Amino acid sequence: MDMGLTNTTALVTGSTKGIGKAIAMELAREGVHVLINGRSEEEAERVVEEIRQQFPSTNPRNATADITDAQQREALFAKFNNIDILVNNTGIYEMMQYEDVDDEVWERYFRTNVLAANSLARFYLPRMLKNGYGRIIFIASEEAVMPSGQMPQYCMTKSMLLSLSKSLSKLTIGTEVTINTIMPGPTLSENVQQIIEGIYANDERSFAEKERTFMSTNLPQSEIQRFIRPYEIGRLAAFVCSPFASAFKGSPIRMDGGMVPTIF
Repeated sequence: MDMGLTNTTALVTGSTKGIGKAIAMELAREGVHVLINGRSEEEAERVVEEIRQQFPSTNPRNATADITDAQQREALFAKFNNIDILVNNTGIYEMMQYEDVDDEVWERYFRTNVLAANSLARFYLPRMLKNGYGRIIFIASEEAVMPSGQMPQYCMTKSMLLSLSKSLSKLTIGTEVTINTIMPGPTLSENVQQIIEGIYANDERSFAEKERTFMSTNLPQSEIQRFIRPYEIGRLAAFVCSPFASAFKGSPIRMDGGMVPTIF
């Protein structure tokens, strides 16, 4: 399906690996010129070159920056001051007991997962409104609406993104600018795969068998009983970025594998 995105430009934060990279790759597949962001110049350039090789008709560029740093954000804005699509994917997570989460941790999660994303939206949204078209996506989590209690500092920030998306969407009424949130469930990022392999380090079974065992033991509420693949999130994000998704406004869009047991 041609999603009508050819020759648009997208900034995907945290796009050197995991869900962010998958979104960047799927956008590039649709002809989007993707700006690859991460803190490592070398890793960003590696992904840029990978996209050039796979999708030579596009013009991916290196957008290395630590978006939690105000000066680096300003440099990023100066270099790329006009885009069509913003995917706020950068985020940190770690399982922590509530009593171990001190004020510094709360502040770091809020600064990284919420304030940095909001700063990018605050810069690019007025430009999208002026141009008459744009897409902003925040990547949240099923933990935003179904906190497990295992990482309260993370869940808080992801819930905030749902509220932020809805609030900002009110500013786009009557325009072709949309702001939405995608909530992935447990996803097989590189880090997650390493964790699973580590848990079953002495197990000679295939990864697929280890995955099934882990899911049935630890995440029995998942209806797909496997981890979501990053490219699945990437394809969904590409559709939400497309002109065909213009009726999604301020919407929390779930791809959680059936993890959330409620109707809404």
